[in-house]
Amino acid sequence: MMLHARDREDFHVDSLSALNTRKTMLVMTALFFMCGFLATLNDILIPHLKALFELNYAQVMLVQFSFFSSFLIFSYPSGKLVERIGYQRALVIGLCTMGIGALLFLPAAAVPSFLMFMFALVVLAGGVTALQVSGNPYVSILGPPRTASSRLNLTQAFNSLGSTIAPSVGGALILHAAGSPTLEQVHQLTGSALHAYRVQQASYVQRPYIGIALTLFVLGFAVARQNFPQIHSAEGSQSLPGELPSLWNHRHLILGVAAMFLYCGAEITIGSFLVNYISQPNIGAMTPRAASAYVSIYWGGSMIGRFIGSALLRVIRTGTLLCFNAIVAVMLVTVSIASHGSLAMWTILLVGTFNSIMFPSLFTLGIANLGALTGKASGVLMSAAVGAAVIPVLQGAVADRIGVHSSFLVPAICYVYVAFYGFKGCHPKR
Repeated sequence: MMLHARDREDFHVDSLSALNTRKTMLVMTALFFMCGFLATLNDILIPHLKALFELNYAQVMLVQFSFFSSFLIFSYPSGKLVERIGYQRALVIGLCTMGIGALLFLPAAAVPSFLMFMFALVVLAGGVTALQVSGNPYVSILGPPRTASSRLNLTQAFNSLGSTIAPSVGGALILHAAGSPTLEQVHQLTGSALHAYRVQQASYVQRPYIGIALTLFVLGFAVARQNFPQIHSAEGSQSLPGELPSLWNHRHLILGVAAMFLYCGAEITIGSFLVNYISQPNIGAMTPRAASAYVSIYWGGSMIGRFIGSALLRVIRTGTLLCFNAIVAVMLVTVSIASHGSLAMWTILLVGTFNSIMFPSLFTLGIANLGALTGKASGVLMSAAVGAAVIPVLQGAVADRIGVHSSFLVPAICYVYVAFYGFKGCHPKR
């Protein structure tokens, strides 16, 4: 089908100065750092809440399900919000919503109530979704299209920095302070003693989240005061009423949504199973506590890979590098499944390094050449992060049948599709 020129919408940036653009990028990296920090802090909440409320693993995994399901619930409304009020105001609303979600941990801990903790997580994740939906396309547009993936990889590297730091900070403030309560300790208490114990242990969550809330509100104020470069449509490129094309007419976006779903699911699934996998006698033969230290290597590899990827994407096509990384990820997971001991452990840990450029690359490829539809497409792509809530459950079901070792076939299959998308599926076509 032949397209008219007005079916596309290009963007240009009113940049007051190069210094202003650099300051804006600095603010954006701080926002992405907070997103990564908050998402990974859930890994510290899980063991704490499990012991606090005497939950089994299926119940306590509602922490991750609540957090990542919010991307599906709030992504499309966030895209509409960006269209209505613009990127900068949407960022402010996202930060303030995150701050409110963090403050909701105070009454949840005061009661204490597991359901209230889940509600606080949903609100917090709703703000994260709004920030990601507005922040990712803004960074992509804030400069030459050729280097969009490079810029987004740079900001996502700071997201990974937050993910790497959060377990240590959260562990020191929550688990260490709380004395890592066990189910045996809780079982010995009844009535008012049990309630007092829970209130005391839950209170250790309050101080960190007060600090987080204050930081988020300060960032929201800074973004509101910052003179961000404004994004405008190029003259003459506006679509006339009734002529705006549908999102679903763009093949590269539809295939990109599936790729984003599978990638997010594969990355979170591997991280979720690492402790159980490494502690197996035929893999790492270590205690779960010792195995948990290796989770930082997985996420730290993603951080390092994003800094490297940011440079590589200036000279290598985004789709080409995405395909290469996905193929290497498939090979590493396959070797881990087929081997034992240190080889199996380190090959699965190295997958984190090759996950590094996948999210920003999938995002920029998915919204490429969408013009006026960029805001909505951003929301749809972000909703695909719900794969992080679905794929781990799928691998869990597989692990129950064939074992944890062989269950990594699930993320391996996910990476095969991501490789296809980078090789062929990402090319814009209607």
